[in-house]
Amino acid sequence: MKQITVFTPTYNRAYCLHHCYESLKRQTCNDFIWLIIDDGSTDHTKELVDTWIMENHIEISYQWQQNQGMHGAHNTAYEQIQTELNVCIDSDDYMPDDAIEKILTCWNKYGSNKVSGIIGLDADHHKQIIGTKLPEDRKQSTLFDLYYKRHVTGDKKLVYRSDLTKEYPYPIFAREKYVGLAYKYYMLDQDYEMILMNEILCCVEYLPDGSSRNMLKQYRKNPKGFSFYRKELMKLPFASISFKFRQAIHYVSSSLLSNNGSFLKETPSKMLTILALPIGYMLFRYIKSRTKAEAPI
Repeated sequence: MKQITVFTPTYNRAYCLHHCYESLKRQTCNDFIWLIIDDGSTDHTKELVDTWIMENHIEISYQWQQNQGMHGAHNTAYEQIQTELNVCIDSDDYMPDDAIEKILTCWNKYGSNKVSGIIGLDADHHKQIIGTKLPEDRKQSTLFDLYYKRHVTGDKKLVYRSDLTKEYPYPIFAREKYVGLAYKYYMLDQDYEMILMNEILCCVEYLPDGSSRNMLKQYRKNPKGFSFYRKELMKLPFASISFKFRQAIHYVSSSLLSNNGSFLKETPSKMLTILALPIGYMLFRYIKSRTKAEAPI
């Protein structure tokens, strides 16, 4: 049994997926499985992956499913993964040649059932770190504390214990394709810290068709998913009142976008939600003015 699964959700990315494949072929440690979750591609992704499986350079598992969005692809991956650890490498990203070796060396030295995984660094194609490095004075932290208490910025690469990522599955809402992935991570933060590893584990590129470049449209097209995400973050026991108030603003806005007339009854914090109503309404109007309603794909 391999020790780690690298999983890649993909949707019509045959034109760039080879960068990820080539980087995995170059790994100095091959103790991994590459799991590709094809989220309804209509291009030649399957044919391309079939040729790579035939090459037999690395162990590849491939599954096609009807399009469910990134979180739905993550659900499928977590259901299938059997290895001790997993890490998501998006279809437009790739790993430095020694990334798997560094992950497993770190985990085999410091890992245990008392931590949920490892936090490493993302970099651009010029090896410039995205955002800030991780604190040098800490060996462990939750993801939430890094961003909201230690003021770390930029995307980071998360390696998780697979038994834990099977918990807190993302909900699937009819005709919607987006739920914030951090929902699962912050839920796990309630019980575990992660090992901090100031090493580049992934090189990223934000393509024009990526979800991070189209967040306003995602907000408009997936209001139930956004509402769920904000509502769950309002429940976090370690979050500050100011953080929860920001979530309440977005909860109001996304609830209005989904025409949910019961959102005041469903909120985990009625007082904060009432206070957030004016700003939430203004955000709702702003989102509507900046986007055009589209039928989900």
